[in-house]
Amino acid sequence: MAKMTIPSPSMLHLICCVREENYQPIDLYKNEDDLYRDIALAYQETIRTFYKTGCRYLQFDDTSWGEFCDPDKRKAYEARGLDLDKIEKNYVKMINLALEAKPADMKITMHICRGNFRSTWFSSGGYDPVAEILFGHCNIDGFFLEYDSDRAGGFEPLKHIQKQQVVLGLITSKFPQLEKFEDVKARVEEASQYVPKDQLCLSPQCGFASTEEGNALTEEEQWAKVRLIRDYADKIWGE
Repeated sequence: MAKMTIPSPSMLHLICCVREENYQPIDLYKNEDDLYRDIALAYQETIRTFYKTGCRYLQFDDTSWGEFCDPDKRKAYEARGLDLDKIEKNYVKMINLALEAKPADMKITMHICRGNFRSTWFSSGGYDPVAEILFGHCNIDGFFLEYDSDRAGGFEPLKHIQKQQVVLGLITSKFPQLEKFEDVKARVEEASQYVPKDQLCLSPQCGFASTEEGNALTEEEQWAKVRLIRDYADKIWGE
């Protein structure tokens, strides 16, 4: 099954209204609830259009939650007077409204991205600040979570996961070194203390080429990572 990936609804708001320090709403959106609603309705139309063209697996790529996990970025946003808990709740409400257009036989997931440009990163910090709001209330079918380094914190925030699949990004796409099977297996077992093992999956922490510049890997090194993931998943969950 092919997967189509597009920016998450929250990215439209984050880039224009949160990152932009000089943002001023136009008259139409003096009431910000109207802006959240219209973004969600635009995504409803988008979801229906993808479905009509045959798409059954759509993924939202979202860096906002990675930023909201980062203590330095949280501090900077809060210093500007932004209420991040309120914004996070509005983002979940907006995403859930967009998801109301999702047909029963379509899956929509979310990748929480922490940056992936030329093997560098953009944000760090555990999922604790967003876990209850996002994991506990977002009606997405699954979360792709980056866990390839200590920057992502521990697995305890996963206790807020409901019925969503959790795809553990334990394999780095930033560097060619191959992870050891026993290390990966141990981390899956650790995560299963908080989420049932049959709700867990394995993947790279992000794509191999989030931008045209790619990461510091050769094509063969990338395929080696893909083969490793398939091999380890077969061993951990059974072929």
